[in-house]
Amino acid sequence: MPIRAETRSRALALQLLYAWDAAGRPAGGHDTWSGVLRLARAGPKIEARALALAEQAVARCAELDRLIALAAEHWRLDRLGTVDRNVLRLAVLELLAGETPPRVSIDEAVRLAHWFGGAKSPAFVNGILDRVARDLERL
Repeated sequence: MPIRAETRSRALALQLLYAWDAAGRPAGGHDTWSGVLRLARAGPKIEARALALAEQAVARCAELDRLIALAAEHWRLDRLGTVDRNVLRLAVLELLAGETPPRVSIDEAVRLAHWFGGAKSPAFVNGILDRVARDLERL
């Protein structure tokens, strides 16, 4: 079964955010992203969508992190794995935008957590996003 373009864009955006986070969250992020984009060899539409998602997540990082921290009651954001933290940022960004059905955003985030995260990442991501979506009255 081929992977949908939207899913590929989200996966590439996650990789961009991971590189940005691992580099110490530099302003803008573009300097850390060129290598990821070169290695990804994504088509122009997927790359453009991934860049747009990553740029929005970086620009709204404080807001996204606040919502995640509220939902992750007993977890400090800096204690979350880099993959989990950035999967959550992308999904919360989509929940706030309201352009994608909430269940789709959550399912896609769980898929990314399964592909890129640890064994417990999918369940953790699902639980946090369910709480965020309810807090935002999206579910």
